[in-house]
Formats: sequence, C-alpha cells, structure tokens
Amino acid sequence: MNTPDSNLSGALSVTHHAAATFDYQPGETLFSALVSALHRFGRNTPGRWEDQKPGTYSYGDLLKMTLALGRLAGKVSVPGEHVGVLMPNMVSSVCLLMGLSAFGRVPCMLNYTAGSEGMQNACQTARVRTVLTSRVFLAKAGLVEQAEAIRDVHLIYLEDLRKQFSLLDKAWLMGFALWFPLAAVPKGNAEAPAVVMFTSGTEGKPKGVVLSHRALLANVAQAMQVFHFGPSDVVLNALPIFHSFGLTAGTLIPLVSGARLVLYTSPLHFKTIPELARSRRCSVMFGTSTFLHHYARNAETDDFKTMKIVVAGAEKLADSVRRTWRERFSIDILEGYGVTETAPVLAVNLPGVNRPGTVGRLVPGVEAKLLPVPGIEGGAELHVRGPNLMSGYYRFDAPGVLEPPTSAAGEGWHNTGDVAALDADGYVSIQGRLKRFAKVAGEMVSLEVSEAIARKASSEATHAATCVSDAARGEVIVLFTTDSALTREDLAAAARSLGSPEIALPRRIVSVESLPLLGTGKIDYMRLKTMAEAA
Repeated sequence: MNTPDSNLSGALSVTHHAAATFDYQPGETLFSALVSALHRFGRNTPGRWEDQKPGTYSYGDLLKMTLALGRLAGKVSVPGEHVGVLMPNMVSSVCLLMGLSAFGRVPCMLNYTAGSEGMQNACQTARVRTVLTSRVFLAKAGLVEQAEAIRDVHLIYLEDLRKQFSLLDKAWLMGFALWFPLAAVPKGNAEAPAVVMFTSGTEGKPKGVVLSHRALLANVAQAMQVFHFGPSDVVLNALPIFHSFGLTAGTLIPLVSGARLVLYTSPLHFKTIPELARSRRCSVMFGTSTFLHHYARNAETDDFKTMKIVVAGAEKLADSVRRTWRERFSIDILEGYGVTETAPVLAVNLPGVNRPGTVGRLVPGVEAKLLPVPGIEGGAELHVRGPNLMSGYYRFDAPGVLEPPTSAAGEGWHNTGDVAALDADGYVSIQGRLKRFAKVAGEMVSLEVSEAIARKASSEATHAATCVSDAARGEVIVLFTTDSALTREDLAAAARSLGSPEIALPRRIVSVESLPLLGTGKIDYMRLKTMAEAA
C-alpha cells in the first residue's frame, strides 16, 4: 500500500466512528440541502446562526434571506452568468451565495484581501462583469478605492438592490416561495457550478476553481462520516468564506448538521476571537497554524474551556502551537489537509487516533496515487480523485473556459503539487509543495525542513523560508524570521538535534517585524520571494 504507485481507496476510511449525520444524496444542491435541513431541524428553531449583527437566525430566516437575495440578484443578472461576490463573513453573504446558485447564477467569491489587482485578475479569469457588494462593508473595511478600481465590472450595492424588492416580490416570497421553496426556484443540477473559488495566487495569477454542488456536499458528507457534528455543537468560524476551508468546513457543515454557527468577520482579531469562543460556549473551531498561534497568545486560560474539536489546515501545524494548546487549554489540535480543488478536505486526524506530524488518513471515497519525483527521496507527488473533486479550472489566459481535471495519473485526477508519504496505517505526511523545494548544489531541499529547523531554534517566533537564484550554488535559501537574535549557529545546532542535513540551513537570515500573510492565513510566499530578490 505504500509503494509510489499505490491506489488508496475508501478502504482507508475510519469505521470505528459514528455514522454520518448527513448522507449526500445524488442530485442534491446547496439550496435543496438548506431545505432538507429546515425540515429536519425545524423552521423556527431560534439561534441557529449568528454574526456580528444583533440577533440570531433560524433556518426559516436563512431560507427567507436566500430566496429574497436570489430573486433580487436575478434582476441584475442572467441565468448562467458568473457574478462576483465581494462580501464579508456574514449570514447574508452565505444566503446571497446560496440564492445566486439556486437561481442558476454562478457566485464567484472575490478575495478582498488580494488588493485591486488580485480581484481584477479573478474577475478576468472567470469573466465576471457584475459584482455584488455592500457600501457599508466597503467603507468599514477600507476597500472603497480598491473595489472602484476593478475595471470592466459593474458594482451593484445590496443597499440599492433591496429597494427593487417590490410588492409582487413580497407576495411571491410570503405567499408561495417560503412554503414551496423547491418549486419556487429553477430545477437544480448537482453537477452545475455551485461556486467559483480562486487560488491564492502565491505562485502566479490566481486560477478559478469551479466547484459543483456535488463536490461541496460530497465533501461535507465525507467529513461528517469521520466526525461527530450535530445540533449540540457550536461552531466558531472566522475563516473567510471566499476560501474553501471557511466555506465547506466552517459554514456548510453547520448548515447540514444542525450545529449552531457563529460567524465572525476577520480571523485577524486575535483578542476578540478567544473572547467570542468563551461567551458563545463554542465547541468546534477551524483555523490555520498561524491564527491558532496568535489566539493562544491572546487568550485567557478558560477562553477555550468548552472547545472539543480544533482542526488546523491550510498550512503545516507548528509543533510549538500544538504544544501550547495542549499545555494551556488541554486541547489536542487535529491537523488536516486539503486543497481548494477538492472542496477542500482530503485527510484529517481524529480524536483518539490523532498522530502528530501527519495530516491523518484520507476521508472516505478519496483515492490517491503517489508518483515518484526525481531527486526527492522518502516522498512522492500526491495525485487524488474522488466525488469532491472540482469540475475544472478557469485560467487567466483562457477566461471562462473550463479545463477539466487531469494529471500524470490520468483524466479525472488532480495533481496537488504536494510531496507526500504514506505509512502502513494509512496516515499521510505532507513534506511540502514541490514548488517549495530548492535545488541547492544539485540537491533537492525542502524549504519546510528549513522552517522546521528555525522553529526548533526559536519556537516562540515565526519563520518562513524562500529561495533565490545563485550563480555558484544554483539556489540559496533565505530565511525570514521575527527573531532578530537568531543566528546561523543557532540554526546549525537545531539542525543537528533534529538530524536535518546542513544543506537545509539558510545562507541568509532576514529579520522582520511580522511575516506577510494572505487573507486565508497562509504565509504570502510570493511576496517573500520578491523581498528576498530585492534584498
């Protein structure tokens, strides 16, 4: 099973956990999943969802907002149109997304932390001509100029659009649509695009990832076959819904499981989020290693006393973060792994069978192949397929043209670009992105090994490694660190204690006040590389 060309199937799924509380039914869409949840958990059950506005929302409220916003969006768009969504983590934003897809539009989630150029590239990639946003949001977030700088798009503000909801629309909503919701919208197609996400652009122009209703809901079902989620849970989600981790794990799982959801507008409010976890008695939280590090530094001991499950993804979980959460809060962080192209969850550790240093076992239904890479020992390039796989890419140089998934493993497979290994028990270890290997003096060196050495030498600081061209050595490693006292001698001692090769040591160390981050919580390696080259 651990040979480079092994097929890994659902046989690696965990069978000793509770059965899923949500089984994906072929043909289901996000909207029909909302309607099913309403019937299952009650139309008027209060307090299911909340955000930073006063009050809470029932499933009936969610349905009402979804229908109303979908009908309004239909007044300014046509069926099949790709519509940009430039909105914060609010309940109304989720309802707008579901409403657009329910009425046959394709919501394209714009990353408002990417700047005007990043949003411009995303709109061009997906052929977006209409962007729905909010004046209040843009003003509070300081995004007015950036949004207005996006060329060749029509910004439509929800504050203005709501005025177009006529008496006839209200009669349709209150007298018919709320009671016969599936008849009030066009017949859904599970294979139709439910949403377009955009890759972070850390390695070039962002790609549009087209995720169908089937891919999203299948991934929800996969996750819920290995975790216990239900109405007794309270999920805290500060991860942006323009990122697949924040949408699927942090939003759609609560939607279909009946769990309460507390949406927060920014993961960067490091003091507020622990306070919110305490005051709302949250039991489930998803985050990145970077964010969890900052939450722990700003939290009181009892802020996370009701927290049962904390899942880390999107970047490698630092040992120091894992140790801090265990020692201060008695919480074992469960590290998982996924990519936007798989909606995103591929593997995750579980309570009771958590194996630190790995990202857990593949979720049910995911198959994988490990294809060898010349020059890299002990790992191979990870290719995957499953019901949660994307429909395909939109690329910047071929706007709006769907490129179905394919890789060296065959059609219908996706190359994650990550180097991985698999142990005898089916646990997956991610050694790093193939693009994050430096060729130093003819040898392939993982930049994540360089970062692990830095974390060993200085566990309280944050570090990131990149590489630049060098005439003598091919490439050299540059380490950015928030520890101004860190020396190469410190790193050499840490490397010896870890048994890491000396060739993984950086040639240059650059001290910074903080590392640049993307809105998703990942380190902005493209910006670091530019900084290294400029230096």
